[in-house]
Amino acid sequence: MKTILLIRHAKSSWDDLYLADFDRPLNERGKTDAPKMAKRLFNKEIRIDTFISSPAKRAKKTAEIFAEQYDRKKDSIILVPALYEASRSIFFDTVANAPQKSRSIAIFSHNPGITDFANALTSMRIDNMPTCSVFAVKFDIDDWSEFKEASKEFYFFDFPKSIQDE
Repeated sequence: MKTILLIRHAKSSWDDLYLADFDRPLNERGKTDAPKMAKRLFNKEIRIDTFISSPAKRAKKTAEIFAEQYDRKKDSIILVPALYEASRSIFFDTVANAPQKSRSIAIFSHNPGITDFANALTSMRIDNMPTCSVFAVKFDIDDWSEFKEASKEFYFFDFPKSIQDE
């Protein structure tokens, strides 16, 4: 069994209206939500072998926070420029090119593409992936290149506002 975790970046700041969208950092809520969600996954023993992210500042920082929880170095995150404003086909290509040794990957990206991709995978539908939400699917394949045609099973959907005080 292989697993994909689709993770929308944590909440970003709109404080500087002149800052390019690509360069927007996390805001205070994002800096709080990302470690909580990363810890929540880790404590539930949700495995992540490979971290793949859009290079946009808010997505990359979210990926770095998750990687830190999993005791991985920041430079181990695979940056895929096309994940910024990605279409469904970009997500499928990203998965197809994931490292073969990985049984589970986490992809950090943006709306609306990440919600569209999540909805294309199983019969489970969501209106919107909130910031720092996680949509996970499982499937039985040997090679990541088989993912697009594989039968996929909804695993779970979680988001920051569902977090109870721990």
